[in-house]
Amino acid sequence: MSRPLRIEYSDAWYHVMNRGRRLENIFSERKDYEAFVEILKDTSEMWHVQIAAYCLMPNHYHVLLQTPEANIARAMRHLNGVYTQRYNKKYGHDGQLFRGRYKSILVHGDSYLLQLVRYIHRNPVKAGLTDTLTTYEWSSHKGYLSISSKWDWLYKGFVYGMLSKDKSEWIRSYRRFIFMEEDDDVTHVLEGKKWPSVWGPDEFVDWVKGKYYVLKADDDVPQSKALAPGHQEIIRGVCEEYGVDEKALYRTRRGVSNEARNVLAYLIRRLRRDTLNEIGGQFKIEKYSSVSSMIERVKRQMQEDQGFKKRIDDLSSRIIKSQEQT
Repeated sequence: MSRPLRIEYSDAWYHVMNRGRRLENIFSERKDYEAFVEILKDTSEMWHVQIAAYCLMPNHYHVLLQTPEANIARAMRHLNGVYTQRYNKKYGHDGQLFRGRYKSILVHGDSYLLQLVRYIHRNPVKAGLTDTLTTYEWSSHKGYLSISSKWDWLYKGFVYGMLSKDKSEWIRSYRRFIFMEEDDDVTHVLEGKKWPSVWGPDEFVDWVKGKYYVLKADDDVPQSKALAPGHQEIIRGVCEEYGVDEKALYRTRRGVSNEARNVLAYLIRRLRRDTLNEIGGQFKIEKYSSVSSMIERVKRQMQEDQGFKKRIDDLSSRIIKSQEQT
């Protein structure tokens, strides 16, 4: 049976869902849920996708996301692949964790989007996992009720803006909306055995069919990577930022962290999306876990030090800008 066509274009919205193989659980304990959320955040940052809502259930998950760079296939491959690798390594399993490729619906970005946010967040109550939404930890519902910076990665503003133009009313408007009666059409579409590939007004569905329903070959090398900054451009930017020569980036001393070296690995991953093995090859590091540790050090420092985060974000922007000018 042929695969369903994945329609990709800039700023497209998708509702994505995947289940465990043979309906088995994909989360076995609290740390598994936490790991998935962290990988979801990482996917958002690395692939520049905007996560508007998510809900993790014992044997499946839902995510509502937007793709400014038309790259849902690559982003979802990262999310599912990295989580599967970590889960299998932890529990000594092998092979597939999920039942196959994710299911997705291309969604029109208006009231349909709001309906999906409500459907996704209310899933745990409908499934009998909790009596109230606020007591369920593994969804983004709490993020919509919070002003904490820990939820800044969640793409809430777009959804809030459809509920109220008054920022001071955003959370109250969301709270009112989430408890309104669910549209029967939403339940019919999302709880049916076969999802439509496109969901929205007739005009939107016709536009998508007319523009994108054509056969196309699979392409595992996205245009975005071909246009990404080269290794030398990233190296040059890091050297200028830290006032060092290129040799210093590859110099190691036992027990001493080389910040510029770690930042280089992080930016190659962030800007070029090279695999850990590819980055390890450049640094002559055999274990990809060592490369992962270098990158995680930078991420952790960015979370703990806003000044450092701004410095790295500015450096990233300068590298991209210099690449665009060449």
